Amino acid sequence: MSLLAAALMIAQLVIGGLHALWAARIWWPIADELALKRAVVGVPSLETMPDRAACAFVAVALVAAALWPVLPEGWFRTLGLAGLTLVYLARGIGGYLPFMARVAPEEPFRSLNLRYYNPLCIALGLGNGLFLWAAL
Repeated sequence: MSLLAAALMIAQLVIGGLHALWAARIWWPIADELALKRAVVGVPSLETMPDRAACAFVAVALVAAALWPVLPEGWFRTLGLAGLTLVYLARGIGGYLPFMARVAPEEPFRSLNLRYYNPLCIALGLGNGLFLWAAL
């Protein structure tokens, strides 16, 4: 396994693990649910963290994404890499648009999103994009 595949896998598994904790209603790394919601969701209309099903769905999707670059070569892997690249880049770049400031304006989410979440999504998109490019 390449260093890039390992880095992508670890990052996505860690983020997926956080979502799995939240699906289990374990508020970590911020013990207060409202404070955690403000830091990771940022949507004022939500009064609590997203429900268990939403958190679990994201956790499963991230675990699947983590394993994608190490799947055997073929059209299925290539299609998945294209999807992952587009989704991550759209999330990362989209987070800098004024639209996102209107949808999720709460602090500290807004600042964390600009400083950490968006660049991480762009990096994950570019990483998957490199695997996609190699597969073409």
